[in-house]
Amino acid sequence: MADLHSESIPAVRDPAEQEGKEEKPGSEKTLSDFGQLSLPNSDNSIFTLTIIGQIEGHMILPPQNKTTKYEHVIPQLVAVEQNNQIEGALIILNTVGGDVEAGLAIAEMVNTISKPTVSLVLGGGHSIAVPVAVSADYSIITETATMTIHPIRLTGQVIGIFQFFEYLDKMQDRVIEFVTRHSRMSKEKYKELMFNSSQLGRDIGTVLIGPEAAKLGLIDAVGGLKDAVNKLQQLIEEHKVEKH
Repeated sequence: MADLHSESIPAVRDPAEQEGKEEKPGSEKTLSDFGQLSLPNSDNSIFTLTIIGQIEGHMILPPQNKTTKYEHVIPQLVAVEQNNQIEGALIILNTVGGDVEAGLAIAEMVNTISKPTVSLVLGGGHSIAVPVAVSADYSIITETATMTIHPIRLTGQVIGIFQFFEYLDKMQDRVIEFVTRHSRMSKEKYKELMFNSSQLGRDIGTVLIGPEAAKLGLIDAVGGLKDAVNKLQQLIEEHKVEKH
């Protein structure tokens, strides 16, 4: 009969002790719920914000959806503004769009940060992600990335059709105004792309591939991660000179 006391039993760690060890400087890299990689003892002065999947607003999306919650993004942008160690922000987008008001809120936050910002569109920056992309001081898109421009779509039940569509029209004007004010594209051209009926089979709108978006003035340049980081570092140096 085996002696139970002779078997090797793994030691049980105190949760508080384990938690304390994880918080020590120099521990392994940890990934927070916001998708922001935390690098202890790092001298990196650039904050990276990733907006992926679908931008979630006032309504909670199904759990199987990959989402970026705007209530997570806004506090991070506030921290960027207040943290003196952060000198600039890199916003990386690969999103299908989402809640219009949440997207505009994020775009306004990025646009009003006092520190240099650069956006990089990877894969796709569709729908309400367009204002977020152009809200940065400088925007870059990869050669294979796409951006879809279309009118604001309607989902759910509508009560008071005339009043609701009047509100919808005003919201659409806000999107057009914001995008054209922060890019080199005219309102007329943006509306032309928005209401194009020859490209999308079951909807109206236009899909722009990276070089097209840059050629039309929606995005500043075509490039990749290296270009985005180099441009942000350039803007940071220029900001320092202006500040002093």
